[in-house]
Parts: sequence; C-alpha cells; structure tokens
Amino acid sequence: MKLKDSISIINKSLLTILIISSLSSCAESPSIQDCIKDDPYGFFGGLWHGIIAPVSFIGSLLSDNIAMYAVNNNGGWYDLGFVLGAGILFGGGSKASKR
Repeated sequence: MKLKDSISIINKSLLTILIISSLSSCAESPSIQDCIKDDPYGFFGGLWHGIIAPVSFIGSLLSDNIAMYAVNNNGGWYDLGFVLGAGILFGGGSKASKR
C-alpha cells in the first residue's frame, strides 16, 4: 500500500468522524431539571454505580427507567468514583501486568 493511499484513507476517515460528530451534536438533550429532586450523587455514588455498571447496562437495554449513569451528580468526583468502580470490578490494570 502506497503512502498516498494511506493518507487518502486517513483523510476520508477523519472527514467521516467529523460529519458524524457534527450531526450528533445537534441531537436534543432532555432537561436536567426533571432529574434533580434529591442531593446530587458524589464520589461514593459514582463508585457504586461503576461497580454495578454491567448489571445496569443489561437493565437499561430491557427498560427505559434504568440508567447506567446518574445525571444528577456533582461532576468530577462522581466521574472519578464511576471510573474507579468500573476498574475495581474488571480488575483494573492488574490483569495486563500479569502477562
């Protein structure tokens, strides 16, 4: 494969990604005010949601009332807890280091 062909494929791929992301940015998002009824979830809420993420994912496929991610959260701390919770469940990087 020639370098010119590779660059052409990369340019087409980047253009496709740009078009898809532009079109998806026009999607309507629901109002968050309907979700805010209690205090926002924090680090430990995110940690718990990360641990139960596989179960929540399966449930979200079966029901529209189940979500994987809490919209009513406090931002970075919730996100950190979610990522750590998912990492704890799947073993984090320890599986890769045992090779």
